[in-house]
Amino acid sequence: MRRFAAWVGAIGVVVALGGVASAAPRPVDPLRVRAAGALELVGTTDQVSRSLAYVSASHTLTLRYPGASYVKVHFSRLALLPGDWLTVADGNGGQSIDYRFGLTDEWAMSVDGDTAVLTLHGHLAKALGYGLAIDKVAHGFTPVESSRAKGVRRAAANAAVTAMRGSGRTESICGAQDDALDAVCYKSADPVAYNNSRAVARLLINGDELCSAWRVGPDNRMLTNHHCFASTVDARNTEVWFGYECVVCGGFAVRRPVKVTGDQVLATDPTLDYTLFSVQDFESIADFGYLNIDDRDPVAGEQLYIAQHPGGAPTVVALASDEDRGGNCAVQDPAADGYARGSDVSYLCDTEGGSSGSPVISRRTNEVIALHHFGGCPNAGVRIDLIYRQIHSLL
Repeated sequence: MRRFAAWVGAIGVVVALGGVASAAPRPVDPLRVRAAGALELVGTTDQVSRSLAYVSASHTLTLRYPGASYVKVHFSRLALLPGDWLTVADGNGGQSIDYRFGLTDEWAMSVDGDTAVLTLHGHLAKALGYGLAIDKVAHGFTPVESSRAKGVRRAAANAAVTAMRGSGRTESICGAQDDALDAVCYKSADPVAYNNSRAVARLLINGDELCSAWRVGPDNRMLTNHHCFASTVDARNTEVWFGYECVVCGGFAVRRPVKVTGDQVLATDPTLDYTLFSVQDFESIADFGYLNIDDRDPVAGEQLYIAQHPGGAPTVVALASDEDRGGNCAVQDPAADGYARGSDVSYLCDTEGGSSGSPVISRRTNEVIALHHFGGCPNAGVRIDLIYRQIHSLL
């Protein structure tokens, strides 16, 4: 299956070693199936106590987690003088990031692969012994751990729905199979949908949690869910990955993403479950394009697609549906109950943990009509017209 290939391709970036719905689904209260929209764990964070100083015998510290494809370090202290700097590189030195100023209680950008090499450079701090201290290292699950975690999540979501309905089985993948395909599969077949998917980013939050987000409008503005993060502190501990997609349809090779860090939270609301935020180094991701808001009432039966990063996978597009007439997922209820009465749009587009914060896009206008946040079949997103009323002056 192409979707399976996309998931396996995702393992190339997020693995590490640590040291059936009915055709006419009955309504499900999304407040009771909150687990289906909860944050996706992609790995684990170890508490460590490691340091590196100029007075030590070596100016290099190597952190290795065999089998991992990303390593991310957290500084409890980084004390550098002007003219000195720290590099954090992957094991081959092909990916290297410089840090030139003092930092406290902040994450470094992740590096791909199972090894992070930290090296101090310069001379001014040598006599004083300045350097760095690390108190946490985040790294992903192994393939076995990832599969096990996925099974646990689905079992929990199924149990919640079964308890509520009394019988039956449902999960955020609606129907007999996952109909979402690698975004690149639509590059020729539906170039508008593909180009819109490029505005969707994968979030790595506090080292080991996942959500999706997307650029809203041409300026430095992004939307995700409030339940993904809600503060500027968390935004600055969040990586925003653009261009993380499979190279070919159904393939295993994944493009290296462009990674930036979140910056300011500009607005957030728990009832409408949104967070509007900006990113640092906006110029580096400006060419990925943006999405527009469709400020109107959604319509029952309107065809949809969702560009997303389920389970942290490379970008997929959920457009086809084996649960909808005509084979395209569509609006089931244009005024479903979410955290407020009538606040949501429901649909049977396939999603998974990690899809939270994705744009729900109308096929008719190719603009966003909802912000995905719930699973449960029907799945649901907050109506974007309601969110727009609160954020339009900030766009």
